[in-house]
Amino acid sequence: MFVTVFGAPWRRQLWSSTLLSLLLLAACGGNKDDEATADPAALPASRTEAAAFLAKATFGPTEADIDRVMALGYAGWIDEQLAMPGTSHRASWEAADAAIKAVDPNSGAGQDPVLYSFWKQAVSGNDQLRQRMAYALSQIMVISMVDGTVGDNPRAVAAWLDMLGDKGLGNYRELIQAVSLHPMMGVYLSHLRNQKADARTGRVPDENYAREVMQLFSIGLIELNPDGTPRTSAGQPIETYGPADIAGLARVFTGFSWACPGAPASGCFFNGSSNNASDPDRSFKPMIGYAQYHSTEVKTFLGTTIPAQSSADPQASLGAALDALHRHPNVGPFIGRQLIQRLVTSNPSPGYVRSVANAFADNGAGVRGDMKAVVKAVLLHPEARQSSDTAGKVREPVLRLSALLRAFNYRSDTGEYRIGNTDNPATSLGQTPMRAPSVFNFYRPGFVPPGSSAAAQGLAVPEMQIVHETSAAGYVNVMRDAIGSGVGATTNASGSSRRDLQPDFTAEIALADQPGELIDRIGGKLLYGAMPADLKSEIQGAVDRIVIPAPTSSNANQVAAARRNRVNAALFLTMVSPEFLVQK
Repeated sequence: MFVTVFGAPWRRQLWSSTLLSLLLLAACGGNKDDEATADPAALPASRTEAAAFLAKATFGPTEADIDRVMALGYAGWIDEQLAMPGTSHRASWEAADAAIKAVDPNSGAGQDPVLYSFWKQAVSGNDQLRQRMAYALSQIMVISMVDGTVGDNPRAVAAWLDMLGDKGLGNYRELIQAVSLHPMMGVYLSHLRNQKADARTGRVPDENYAREVMQLFSIGLIELNPDGTPRTSAGQPIETYGPADIAGLARVFTGFSWACPGAPASGCFFNGSSNNASDPDRSFKPMIGYAQYHSTEVKTFLGTTIPAQSSADPQASLGAALDALHRHPNVGPFIGRQLIQRLVTSNPSPGYVRSVANAFADNGAGVRGDMKAVVKAVLLHPEARQSSDTAGKVREPVLRLSALLRAFNYRSDTGEYRIGNTDNPATSLGQTPMRAPSVFNFYRPGFVPPGSSAAAQGLAVPEMQIVHETSAAGYVNVMRDAIGSGVGATTNASGSSRRDLQPDFTAEIALADQPGELIDRIGGKLLYGAMPADLKSEIQGAVDRIVIPAPTSSNANQVAAARRNRVNAALFLTMVSPEFLVQK
Protein backbone atom coordinates (compact mmCIF):
# COMPACT_ATOMS: atom_id res chain seq x y z
CA MET A 1 0.00 0.00 0.00
CA PHE A 2 1.47 3.35 -1.05
CA VAL A 3 0.72 6.55 0.87
CA THR A 4 1.61 10.06 -0.25
CA VAL A 5 3.57 11.87 2.43
CA PHE A 6 4.38 15.56 1.86
CA GLY A 7 4.59 14.96 -1.87
CA ALA A 8 6.33 11.56 -1.86
CA PRO A 9 4.95 7.99 -1.96
CA TRP A 10 5.96 5.72 0.89
CA ARG A 11 5.23 2.10 1.62
CA ARG A 12 5.39 0.23 4.89
CA GLN A 13 3.40 -2.52 6.53
CA LEU A 14 2.30 -0.30 9.41
CA TRP A 15 -0.14 1.49 7.12
CA SER A 16 -2.14 -1.63 6.28
CA SER A 17 -2.50 -2.41 9.98
CA THR A 18 -2.91 1.24 11.09
CA LEU A 19 -0.08 0.73 13.56
CA LEU A 20 -2.01 -1.72 15.74
CA SER A 21 -0.18 -4.97 15.23
CA LEU A 22 3.24 -3.36 15.27
CA LEU A 23 2.51 -1.52 18.49
CA LEU A 24 2.10 -4.89 20.15
CA LEU A 25 5.86 -5.36 19.89
CA ALA A 26 6.01 -2.80 22.70
CA ALA A 27 6.80 -2.27 26.32
CA CYS A 28 7.03 -5.73 27.79
CA GLY A 29 9.74 -4.99 30.33
CA GLY A 30 12.95 -6.65 31.32
CA ASN A 31 13.53 -10.15 32.57
CA LYS A 32 16.47 -9.65 34.91
CA ASP A 33 16.19 -9.82 38.69
CA ASP A 34 18.89 -7.25 39.44
CA GLU A 35 18.35 -5.34 42.67
CA ALA A 36 21.42 -3.12 42.40
CA THR A 37 21.15 0.48 41.36
CA ALA A 38 23.46 1.93 38.78
CA ASP A 39 26.58 3.74 39.89
CA PRO A 40 25.11 7.07 41.06
CA ALA A 41 28.21 8.90 39.91
CA ALA A 42 28.04 7.40 36.41
CA LEU A 43 28.24 9.63 33.37
CA PRO A 44 26.42 8.61 30.19
CA ALA A 45 28.58 6.77 27.69
CA SER A 46 27.15 8.91 24.88
CA ARG A 47 24.68 11.67 24.10
CA THR A 48 22.24 9.10 22.75
CA GLU A 49 22.36 7.25 26.07
CA ALA A 50 21.70 10.53 27.89
CA ALA A 51 18.77 11.24 25.56
CA ALA A 52 17.24 7.82 26.24
CA PHE A 53 17.47 8.51 29.99
CA LEU A 54 15.81 11.90 29.55
CA ALA A 55 12.95 10.34 27.58
CA LYS A 56 11.99 8.62 30.84
CA ALA A 57 12.67 11.49 33.24
CA THR A 58 11.24 14.44 31.26
CA PHE A 59 8.67 15.23 28.61
CA GLY A 60 11.37 14.62 26.01
CA PRO A 61 15.10 15.30 25.67
CA THR A 62 16.47 18.59 24.40
CA GLU A 63 20.03 19.43 23.44
CA ALA A 64 20.41 21.61 26.55
CA ASP A 65 19.18 18.83 28.85
CA ILE A 66 21.51 16.33 27.20
CA ASP A 67 24.42 18.72 27.80
CA ARG A 68 23.44 18.91 31.46
CA VAL A 69 23.24 15.14 31.94
CA MET A 70 26.58 14.71 30.18
CA ALA A 71 28.11 17.23 32.58
CA LEU A 72 26.48 16.12 35.84
CA GLY A 73 25.82 12.42 35.34
CA TYR A 74 22.49 10.75 35.98
CA ALA A 75 22.30 11.19 39.74
CA GLY A 76 23.71 14.70 39.58
CA TRP A 77 21.08 15.74 37.06
CA ILE A 78 18.32 14.22 39.22
CA ASP A 79 19.60 16.03 42.32
CA GLU A 80 19.68 19.32 40.44
CA GLN A 81 16.12 18.78 39.25
CA LEU A 82 14.88 17.83 42.71
CA ALA A 83 16.34 21.05 44.11
CA MET A 84 14.49 23.25 41.61
CA PRO A 85 11.40 25.10 42.85
CA GLY A 86 8.14 24.08 41.25
CA THR A 87 6.31 26.25 38.73
CA SER A 88 2.76 27.18 39.75
CA HIS A 89 -0.03 26.14 37.39
CA ARG A 90 -2.51 27.95 39.60
CA ALA A 91 -0.62 31.22 39.20
CA SER A 92 -0.70 30.73 35.42
CA TRP A 93 -4.43 30.08 35.47
CA GLU A 94 -5.07 33.12 37.67
CA ALA A 95 -3.06 35.34 35.31
CA ALA A 96 -5.10 34.08 32.36
CA ASP A 97 -8.35 34.65 34.25
CA ALA A 98 -7.33 38.20 35.17
CA ALA A 99 -6.46 38.98 31.54
CA ILE A 100 -9.86 37.73 30.36
CA LYS A 101 -11.70 39.68 33.07
CA ALA A 102 -9.81 42.85 32.15
CA VAL A 103 -11.50 42.68 28.74
CA ASP A 104 -14.86 41.32 29.91
CA PRO A 105 -15.55 41.46 33.68
CA ASN A 106 -18.47 39.07 33.23
CA SER A 107 -16.29 36.38 31.70
CA GLY A 108 -13.47 34.24 33.03
CA ALA A 109 -11.03 31.44 32.32
CA GLY A 110 -12.24 27.87 31.87
CA GLN A 111 -10.37 24.61 31.50
CA ASP A 112 -8.14 25.70 28.62
CA PRO A 113 -5.66 27.74 30.70
CA VAL A 114 -5.06 24.66 32.88
CA LEU A 115 -4.11 22.76 29.75
CA TYR A 116 -2.10 25.68 28.37
CA SER A 117 -0.10 25.79 31.60
CA PHE A 118 0.45 22.03 31.50
CA TRP A 119 1.82 22.20 27.96
CA LYS A 120 3.89 25.30 28.65
CA GLN A 121 5.71 23.57 31.48
CA ALA A 122 5.93 20.27 29.60
CA VAL A 123 7.49 21.93 26.55
CA SER A 124 9.55 24.80 27.97
CA GLY A 125 9.68 24.39 31.75
CA ASN A 126 12.98 23.86 33.56
CA ASP A 127 11.56 21.72 36.40
CA GLN A 128 11.04 18.79 34.06
CA LEU A 129 11.37 15.95 36.57
CA ARG A 130 8.91 17.56 39.00
CA GLN A 131 6.35 18.14 36.25
CA ARG A 132 6.88 14.66 34.78
CA MET A 133 6.40 13.11 38.21
CA ALA A 134 3.25 15.17 38.80
CA TYR A 135 1.86 13.96 35.46
CA ALA A 136 2.63 10.34 36.38
CA LEU A 137 0.92 10.74 39.76
CA SER A 138 -2.09 12.42 38.10
CA GLN A 139 -2.68 9.08 36.39
CA ILE A 140 -2.47 7.11 39.64
CA MET A 141 -4.34 9.49 41.98
CA VAL A 142 -6.93 10.64 39.47
CA ILE A 143 -9.34 13.53 39.41
CA SER A 144 -10.81 14.51 36.06
CA MET A 145 -12.28 17.61 34.49
CA VAL A 146 -14.64 15.29 32.61
CA ASP A 147 -16.60 15.36 35.86
CA GLY A 148 -18.89 18.39 35.75
CA THR A 149 -18.10 19.78 39.19
CA VAL A 150 -14.36 19.25 38.87
CA GLY A 151 -14.45 20.71 35.36
CA ASP A 152 -16.25 23.79 36.66
CA ASN A 153 -13.37 24.46 39.08
CA PRO A 154 -10.32 24.71 36.79
CA ARG A 155 -8.43 26.94 39.24
CA ALA A 156 -8.63 24.11 41.76
CA VAL A 157 -7.46 21.59 39.16
CA ALA A 158 -4.42 23.78 38.49
CA ALA A 159 -3.82 23.81 42.25
CA TRP A 160 -4.14 20.00 42.25
CA LEU A 161 -1.28 19.77 39.74
CA ASP A 162 0.79 22.06 41.96
CA MET A 163 0.04 19.85 44.96
CA LEU A 164 1.17 16.71 43.08
CA GLY A 165 4.36 18.49 42.02
CA ASP A 166 5.06 19.49 45.62
CA LYS A 167 3.92 16.50 47.70
CA GLY A 168 4.82 14.02 44.96
CA LEU A 169 8.47 14.78 45.66
CA GLY A 170 7.98 14.98 49.40
CA ASN A 171 6.84 12.13 51.64
CA TYR A 172 4.08 9.71 50.66
CA ARG A 173 2.35 10.22 54.04
CA GLU A 174 2.00 13.93 53.26
CA LEU A 175 0.94 13.14 49.70
CA ILE A 176 -1.86 10.76 50.67
CA GLN A 177 -3.17 13.28 53.21
CA ALA A 178 -3.11 16.11 50.67
CA VAL A 179 -4.92 13.89 48.16
CA SER A 180 -7.51 12.79 50.72
CA LEU A 181 -8.30 16.33 51.88
CA HIS A 182 -8.29 18.09 48.50
CA PRO A 183 -11.84 19.32 47.81
CA MET A 184 -11.69 18.22 44.17
CA MET A 185 -10.94 14.67 45.26
CA GLY A 186 -13.72 15.07 47.81
CA VAL A 187 -16.10 16.06 45.02
CA TYR A 188 -14.83 13.48 42.55
CA LEU A 189 -15.04 10.49 44.92
CA SER A 190 -17.94 11.88 46.98
CA HIS A 191 -16.46 12.05 50.48
CA LEU A 192 -16.86 15.83 50.72
CA ARG A 193 -19.99 16.29 52.91
CA ASN A 194 -19.93 12.58 53.79
CA GLN A 195 -21.98 12.10 56.96
CA LYS A 196 -21.96 9.60 59.81
CA ALA A 197 -24.53 6.83 59.96
CA ASP A 198 -28.10 7.60 61.00
CA ALA A 199 -30.05 4.56 62.18
CA ARG A 200 -33.31 6.51 62.05
CA THR A 201 -33.07 7.22 58.32
CA GLY A 202 -30.95 4.21 57.38
CA ARG A 203 -28.12 6.43 56.15
CA VAL A 204 -24.65 4.88 56.09
CA PRO A 205 -21.36 6.64 55.26
CA ASP A 206 -20.45 6.89 51.59
CA GLU A 207 -17.86 4.16 50.90
CA ASN A 208 -16.54 5.40 47.56
CA TYR A 209 -13.33 7.08 48.70
CA ALA A 210 -12.61 4.48 51.37
CA ARG A 211 -12.58 1.83 48.66
CA GLU A 212 -10.56 3.76 46.08
CA VAL A 213 -7.93 5.10 48.49
CA MET A 214 -7.05 1.47 49.18
CA GLN A 215 -7.59 0.00 45.72
CA LEU A 216 -5.92 2.72 43.64
CA PHE A 217 -3.92 5.14 45.78
CA SER A 218 -2.11 2.94 48.30
CA ILE A 219 -2.27 -0.87 48.62
CA GLY A 220 -4.18 -2.40 45.70
CA LEU A 221 -6.42 -5.44 45.69
CA ILE A 222 -3.90 -8.23 46.35
CA GLU A 223 -1.28 -8.59 49.07
CA LEU A 224 2.19 -8.24 47.57
CA ASN A 225 5.66 -9.44 48.35
CA PRO A 226 8.30 -6.68 48.40
CA ASP A 227 9.12 -7.53 44.77
CA GLY A 228 5.53 -6.92 43.68
CA THR A 229 4.63 -10.57 43.15
CA PRO A 230 1.33 -11.71 44.73
CA ARG A 231 1.30 -13.35 48.14
CA THR A 232 -0.72 -16.53 48.07
CA SER A 233 -2.52 -18.94 50.36
CA ALA A 234 -3.36 -22.42 49.10
CA GLY A 235 -2.26 -21.25 45.68
CA GLN A 236 -4.65 -18.29 45.60
CA PRO A 237 -3.85 -14.56 45.91
CA ILE A 238 -4.69 -13.01 49.26
CA GLU A 239 -7.06 -10.04 49.12
CA THR A 240 -5.86 -6.92 50.90
CA TYR A 241 -9.27 -5.86 52.16
CA GLY A 242 -12.92 -6.82 52.23
CA PRO A 243 -16.32 -5.18 52.76
CA ALA A 244 -15.75 -4.78 56.50
CA ASP A 245 -12.52 -2.87 55.90
CA ILE A 246 -14.29 -0.54 53.47
CA ALA A 247 -17.11 0.07 55.93
CA GLY A 248 -14.69 0.76 58.79
CA LEU A 249 -12.56 3.14 56.75
CA ALA A 250 -15.65 4.90 55.37
CA ARG A 251 -16.44 6.01 58.94
CA VAL A 252 -13.07 7.77 59.01
CA PHE A 253 -13.97 9.83 55.95
CA THR A 254 -17.09 11.36 57.50
CA GLY A 255 -17.43 14.97 58.59
CA PHE A 256 -15.03 16.54 56.08
CA SER A 257 -16.07 19.50 53.96
CA TRP A 258 -15.11 22.95 52.74
CA ALA A 259 -12.69 25.28 54.49
CA CYS A 260 -14.95 28.10 55.67
CA PRO A 261 -14.61 31.11 57.99
CA GLY A 262 -17.88 30.21 59.73
CA ALA A 263 -16.95 26.60 60.50
CA PRO A 264 -18.27 24.50 62.15
CA ALA A 265 -21.63 25.96 61.13
CA SER A 266 -23.83 23.56 59.17
CA GLY A 267 -24.04 26.01 56.28
CA CYS A 268 -20.27 25.73 55.91
CA PHE A 269 -20.45 21.94 55.87
CA PHE A 270 -23.18 21.76 53.24
CA ASN A 271 -22.58 24.87 51.14
CA GLY A 272 -19.14 26.21 52.02
CA SER A 273 -20.59 29.42 53.41
CA SER A 274 -22.34 30.74 56.49
CA ASN A 275 -23.90 34.15 56.99
CA ASN A 276 -22.90 34.94 53.40
CA ALA A 277 -19.23 34.43 54.24
CA SER A 278 -17.08 31.88 52.38
CA ASP A 279 -13.43 31.28 51.68
CA PRO A 280 -12.57 32.32 48.12
CA ASP A 281 -9.95 29.55 48.01
CA ARG A 282 -12.20 26.82 49.36
CA SER A 283 -12.02 24.83 46.11
CA PHE A 284 -8.39 23.91 46.78
CA LYS A 285 -7.75 24.55 50.47
CA PRO A 286 -7.65 21.27 52.43
CA MET A 287 -11.05 20.15 53.69
CA ILE A 288 -11.61 20.55 57.42
CA GLY A 289 -13.33 18.27 59.91
CA TYR A 290 -16.83 19.01 61.21
CA ALA A 291 -17.22 17.03 64.42
CA GLN A 292 -21.03 16.99 64.38
CA TYR A 293 -21.03 14.99 61.13
CA HIS A 294 -18.15 12.65 61.98
CA SER A 295 -18.76 9.08 63.10
CA THR A 296 -17.95 8.31 66.72
CA GLU A 297 -18.34 4.55 66.19
CA VAL A 298 -15.42 2.14 66.41
CA LYS A 299 -13.52 2.09 63.10
CA THR A 300 -11.81 -1.19 62.22
CA PHE A 301 -9.93 -1.78 58.96
CA LEU A 302 -6.73 -3.46 57.74
CA GLY A 303 -5.95 -4.80 61.21
CA THR A 304 -6.22 -1.34 62.74
CA THR A 305 -8.90 -0.28 65.22
CA ILE A 306 -9.74 3.31 66.12
CA PRO A 307 -11.77 3.06 69.34
CA ALA A 308 -15.20 4.61 69.66
CA GLN A 309 -14.95 8.29 70.46
CA SER A 310 -16.89 9.97 73.23
CA SER A 311 -16.33 13.24 71.39
CA ALA A 312 -15.94 13.15 67.61
CA ASP A 313 -12.43 13.95 66.42
CA PRO A 314 -12.27 13.70 62.61
CA GLN A 315 -8.64 14.81 62.36
CA ALA A 316 -7.46 12.18 64.85
CA SER A 317 -9.37 9.47 62.99
CA LEU A 318 -7.93 10.61 59.68
CA GLY A 319 -4.38 10.69 61.02
CA ALA A 320 -4.63 7.18 62.42
CA ALA A 321 -6.12 5.83 59.20
CA LEU A 322 -3.53 7.41 56.92
CA ASP A 323 -0.73 6.28 59.23
CA ALA A 324 -2.03 2.72 58.83
CA LEU A 325 -2.12 3.00 55.06
CA HIS A 326 1.36 4.51 54.99
CA ARG A 327 2.74 1.62 57.09
CA HIS A 328 1.12 -1.08 54.95
CA PRO A 329 3.81 -3.23 53.28
CA ASN A 330 1.98 -3.10 49.94
CA VAL A 331 2.45 0.63 49.34
CA GLY A 332 6.08 0.49 48.23
CA PRO A 333 5.69 -2.25 45.61
CA PHE A 334 2.20 -1.14 44.55
CA ILE A 335 2.97 2.54 43.96
CA GLY A 336 6.57 1.87 42.94
CA ARG A 337 5.58 -0.52 40.16
CA GLN A 338 3.12 1.97 38.71
CA LEU A 339 5.73 4.73 38.71
CA ILE A 340 8.11 2.40 36.87
CA GLN A 341 5.33 1.78 34.33
CA ARG A 342 4.57 5.46 33.85
CA LEU A 343 8.24 6.43 33.47
CA VAL A 344 10.23 3.46 32.20
CA THR A 345 8.79 0.05 31.32
CA SER A 346 5.45 -1.73 31.34
CA ASN A 347 6.61 -5.01 32.86
CA PRO A 348 9.45 -4.43 35.32
CA SER A 349 11.22 -7.44 36.77
CA PRO A 350 10.60 -8.42 40.41
CA GLY A 351 14.13 -7.25 41.22
CA TYR A 352 13.39 -3.79 39.82
CA VAL A 353 10.18 -3.48 41.83
CA ARG A 354 11.94 -4.73 44.97
CA SER A 355 14.66 -2.11 44.59
CA VAL A 356 12.10 0.69 44.34
CA ALA A 357 10.01 -0.75 47.20
CA ASN A 358 13.13 -0.91 49.37
CA ALA A 359 13.77 2.77 48.68
CA PHE A 360 10.20 3.52 49.73
CA ALA A 361 10.61 1.50 52.94
CA ASP A 362 13.90 3.21 53.86
CA ASN A 363 15.58 6.07 52.02
CA GLY A 364 18.92 5.15 53.61
CA ALA A 365 18.33 7.44 56.59
CA GLY A 366 15.52 5.45 58.19
CA VAL A 367 12.72 7.45 56.55
CA ARG A 368 9.75 5.63 55.02
CA GLY A 369 7.86 7.08 52.06
CA ASP A 370 10.55 9.47 50.74
CA MET A 371 9.34 10.04 47.19
CA LYS A 372 12.63 11.59 46.09
CA ALA A 373 14.36 8.36 47.01
CA VAL A 374 11.69 6.44 45.13
CA VAL A 375 12.04 8.39 41.89
CA LYS A 376 15.83 8.05 42.07
CA ALA A 377 15.46 4.30 42.52
CA VAL A 378 13.14 4.17 39.50
CA LEU A 379 15.45 6.12 37.20
CA LEU A 380 18.84 4.83 38.39
CA HIS A 381 18.12 1.10 38.37
CA PRO A 382 20.12 -0.73 35.66
CA GLU A 383 16.90 -2.03 34.14
CA ALA A 384 15.87 1.55 33.40
CA ARG A 385 18.60 1.62 30.76
CA GLN A 386 18.23 -1.95 29.57
CA SER A 387 17.72 -2.32 25.83
CA SER A 388 16.05 -5.46 24.47
CA ASP A 389 13.17 -6.58 22.27
CA THR A 390 10.87 -6.57 25.29
CA ALA A 391 12.10 -3.61 27.33
CA GLY A 392 10.21 -0.33 27.34
CA LYS A 393 6.66 0.92 26.98
CA VAL A 394 4.26 2.31 24.43
CA ARG A 395 4.37 6.11 24.48
CA GLU A 396 0.98 7.50 25.35
CA PRO A 397 -0.27 10.23 22.97
CA VAL A 398 0.56 13.16 25.29
CA LEU A 399 4.17 12.00 25.57
CA ARG A 400 4.47 11.46 21.82
CA LEU A 401 3.50 15.04 21.17
CA SER A 402 5.64 16.47 23.97
CA ALA A 403 8.68 14.61 22.64
CA LEU A 404 8.16 16.19 19.20
CA LEU A 405 7.63 19.68 20.60
CA ARG A 406 10.73 19.58 22.78
CA ALA A 407 13.02 17.89 20.25
CA PHE A 408 12.35 20.52 17.59
CA ASN A 409 12.09 23.58 19.81
CA TYR A 410 8.43 24.41 19.14
CA ARG A 411 7.68 27.84 20.58
CA SER A 412 4.43 29.64 21.21
CA ASP A 413 3.59 32.83 19.32
CA THR A 414 1.43 34.01 22.21
CA GLY A 415 3.63 32.63 24.98
CA GLU A 416 0.57 30.74 26.23
CA TYR A 417 1.18 27.34 24.57
CA ARG A 418 -2.42 27.19 23.47
CA ILE A 419 -3.01 23.45 23.24
CA GLY A 420 -6.49 22.86 24.61
CA ASN A 421 -8.78 19.84 24.72
CA THR A 422 -7.29 16.92 22.77
CA ASP A 423 -9.90 14.29 23.70
CA ASN A 424 -11.07 13.36 20.20
CA PRO A 425 -9.26 10.22 18.94
CA ALA A 426 -10.23 10.84 15.31
CA THR A 427 -9.08 14.44 15.03
CA SER A 428 -6.71 14.87 17.97
CA LEU A 429 -4.64 12.86 20.46
CA GLY A 430 -7.47 10.89 22.05
CA GLN A 431 -6.05 11.92 25.43
CA THR A 432 -6.08 15.20 27.39
CA PRO A 433 -4.15 15.72 30.65
CA MET A 434 -6.47 15.85 33.66
CA ARG A 435 -9.40 14.52 31.60
CA ALA A 436 -9.29 10.78 32.19
CA PRO A 437 -12.65 9.07 31.61
CA SER A 438 -12.77 7.70 35.18
CA VAL A 439 -10.82 7.30 38.41
CA PHE A 440 -9.21 4.27 36.73
CA ASN A 441 -7.26 6.61 34.42
CA PHE A 442 -7.09 6.32 30.63
CA TYR A 443 -5.88 2.73 30.95
CA ARG A 444 -5.34 0.17 33.68
CA PRO A 445 -1.77 -0.69 34.76
CA GLY A 446 -2.43 -4.38 34.18
CA PHE A 447 -4.19 -4.10 30.81
CA VAL A 448 -3.31 -6.94 28.44
CA PRO A 449 -4.38 -6.49 24.79
CA PRO A 450 -6.64 -9.46 24.04
CA GLY A 451 -5.55 -11.84 21.32
CA SER A 452 -2.07 -10.32 21.17
CA SER A 453 1.39 -11.81 21.48
CA ALA A 454 1.67 -9.88 24.75
CA ALA A 455 -1.40 -11.73 26.02
CA ALA A 456 0.15 -15.04 25.04
CA GLN A 457 3.12 -14.14 27.25
CA GLY A 458 1.01 -12.69 30.07
CA LEU A 459 2.46 -9.21 29.60
CA ALA A 460 0.75 -5.88 30.23
CA VAL A 461 0.74 -3.07 27.67
CA PRO A 462 -1.36 -0.45 29.50
CA GLU A 463 -1.35 2.28 26.84
CA MET A 464 -2.84 -0.10 24.27
CA GLN A 465 -6.19 0.23 26.07
CA ILE A 466 -6.76 3.53 24.21
CA VAL A 467 -5.35 2.37 20.88
CA HIS A 468 -7.86 1.33 18.21
CA GLU A 469 -8.42 1.83 14.50
CA THR A 470 -9.80 5.36 14.94
CA SER A 471 -7.08 6.57 17.32
CA ALA A 472 -4.28 5.03 15.26
CA ALA A 473 -5.45 6.70 12.05
CA GLY A 474 -6.20 9.92 13.93
CA TYR A 475 -2.67 10.04 15.34
CA VAL A 476 -1.17 9.77 11.86
CA ASN A 477 -3.26 12.70 10.63
CA VAL A 478 -2.55 14.79 13.71
CA MET A 479 1.20 14.30 13.37
CA ARG A 480 1.16 15.26 9.71
CA ASP A 481 -0.68 18.45 10.63
CA ALA A 482 1.57 19.18 13.63
CA ILE A 483 4.71 18.92 11.51
CA GLY A 484 3.40 20.74 8.47
CA SER A 485 1.30 23.47 10.08
CA GLY A 486 2.16 23.69 13.76
CA VAL A 487 0.25 22.81 16.90
CA GLY A 488 -2.49 24.40 18.97
CA ALA A 489 -5.11 27.06 18.49
CA THR A 490 -4.87 29.36 15.50
CA THR A 491 -3.63 32.76 16.55
CA ASN A 492 -2.59 35.99 14.89
CA ALA A 493 1.12 36.63 14.97
CA SER A 494 2.96 39.30 13.02
CA GLY A 495 -0.09 39.89 10.93
CA SER A 496 -0.48 36.25 9.87
CA SER A 497 -2.83 33.53 11.02
CA ARG A 498 -1.17 30.26 12.04
CA ARG A 499 -1.07 27.64 14.78
CA ASP A 500 0.25 28.92 18.08
CA LEU A 501 3.22 26.52 18.38
CA GLN A 502 5.73 26.53 15.54
CA PRO A 503 8.93 24.48 15.17
CA ASP A 504 12.48 25.50 14.44
CA PHE A 505 13.67 23.28 11.58
CA THR A 506 16.63 25.47 10.61
CA ALA A 507 19.26 22.79 11.15
CA GLU A 508 17.16 20.12 9.47
CA ILE A 509 16.40 22.24 6.40
CA ALA A 510 20.14 22.83 6.01
CA LEU A 511 20.52 19.05 5.59
CA ALA A 512 17.65 18.62 3.13
CA ASP A 513 20.00 17.88 0.22
CA GLN A 514 21.78 15.24 2.33
CA PRO A 515 18.93 12.81 3.14
CA GLY A 516 21.09 10.33 5.01
CA GLU A 517 22.42 12.96 7.39
CA LEU A 518 18.97 14.52 7.74
CA ILE A 519 17.45 11.18 8.77
CA ASP A 520 20.33 10.48 11.16
CA ARG A 521 19.73 13.83 12.85
CA ILE A 522 15.99 13.20 13.24
CA GLY A 523 16.62 9.66 14.41
CA GLY A 524 19.06 10.96 16.99
CA LYS A 525 16.45 13.36 18.36
CA LEU A 526 13.52 10.91 18.46
CA LEU A 527 14.98 7.39 18.47
CA TYR A 528 18.16 8.25 20.38
CA GLY A 529 20.50 6.67 17.85
CA ALA A 530 18.54 3.43 17.57
CA MET A 531 16.98 3.81 14.12
CA PRO A 532 17.11 0.43 12.34
CA ALA A 533 18.80 0.33 8.94
CA ASP A 534 15.63 -0.86 7.19
CA LEU A 535 13.59 2.03 8.59
CA LYS A 536 16.25 4.52 7.54
CA SER A 537 16.31 3.01 4.06
CA GLU A 538 12.54 3.24 3.67
CA ILE A 539 12.41 6.83 4.90
CA GLN A 540 15.31 7.82 2.67
CA GLY A 541 13.54 6.29 -0.33
CA ALA A 542 10.52 8.51 0.34
CA VAL A 543 12.67 11.61 0.92
CA ASP A 544 14.66 11.02 -2.26
CA ARG A 545 11.44 11.13 -4.28
CA ILE A 546 10.90 14.75 -3.22
CA VAL A 547 12.90 16.57 -5.87
CA ILE A 548 14.62 19.82 -4.96
CA PRO A 549 14.69 21.88 -8.17
CA ALA A 550 17.90 23.52 -9.28
CA PRO A 551 17.88 27.10 -7.95
CA THR A 552 17.13 29.88 -10.41
CA SER A 553 16.42 33.56 -10.03
CA SER A 554 12.68 32.90 -9.96
CA ASN A 555 12.08 29.64 -8.05
CA ALA A 556 13.34 30.40 -4.56
CA ASN A 557 9.92 29.61 -3.06
CA GLN A 558 9.71 26.25 -4.83
CA VAL A 559 13.20 25.30 -3.65
CA ALA A 560 12.38 26.30 -0.07
CA ALA A 561 9.10 24.35 -0.17
CA ALA A 562 10.83 21.22 -1.47
CA ARG A 563 13.50 21.42 1.22
CA ARG A 564 10.87 21.84 3.91
CA ASN A 565 8.84 18.95 2.48
CA ARG A 566 11.88 16.69 2.74
CA VAL A 567 12.22 17.59 6.40
CA ASN A 568 8.49 17.17 6.99
CA ALA A 569 8.45 13.75 5.35
CA ALA A 570 11.49 12.41 7.20
CA LEU A 571 10.16 13.65 10.53
CA PHE A 572 6.61 12.46 9.94
CA LEU A 573 7.65 8.95 8.94
CA THR A 574 9.82 8.72 12.04
CA MET A 575 7.01 9.94 14.29
CA VAL A 576 4.55 7.29 13.04
CA SER A 577 7.05 4.43 13.08
CA PRO A 578 6.69 1.72 15.73
CA GLU A 579 10.31 2.41 16.63
CA PHE A 580 9.24 5.85 17.93
CA LEU A 581 5.91 4.77 19.35
CA VAL A 582 7.70 2.31 21.62
CA GLN A 583 9.91 4.07 24.16
CA LYS A 584 13.00 1.99 24.81
